[in-house]
Amino acid sequence: MRINYYICVWNIKIYNSMYEMVKMLHSYWAYLVLLILVLAVFNSIIKKAGNKEYEAKDFRITLFALIVSHIQLLLGFILYFVSPRFSLFSESGMGEIMKNSVDRLYLVEHPLVNIIAIALITIGYSKHKKKLLSSGKFKTISVFYTIALVLFLSRIPWSTWLG
Repeated sequence: MRINYYICVWNIKIYNSMYEMVKMLHSYWAYLVLLILVLAVFNSIIKKAGNKEYEAKDFRITLFALIVSHIQLLLGFILYFVSPRFSLFSESGMGEIMKNSVDRLYLVEHPLVNIIAIALITIGYSKHKKKLLSSGKFKTISVFYTIALVLFLSRIPWSTWLG
């Protein structure tokens, strides 16, 4: 019986350390996502305004923004389902979650808005590849990636992230 207790305690410690590691990775990866997304947005706006040609470097920047945002989404999904907050759905119900602004942010608003933002990045990336002219490519990236960036910035838990 004593061995089962130690195994259980050991499993809880491993689970907690894995949760903290994924949480930290998700938080720090967000800096990279924002940096690359800002780079992609400014690159497309400046090149569109300057009537520049779409080059391989521009393709790589937009592709890299797509890749890092999708990795962030995967980290977010892992974090969401292993988070201690996730049990609030069964314990309290959706009505109670919606009444609490912090729980609503972490369990509803942050995931939903960021999934929409990543969907917009994916749509913008796919649409820009179909454009034949450079100006159309830059306009598509500018619009979709900027909206995604604004959505990301609107749902970051700033008090926790910067604190």
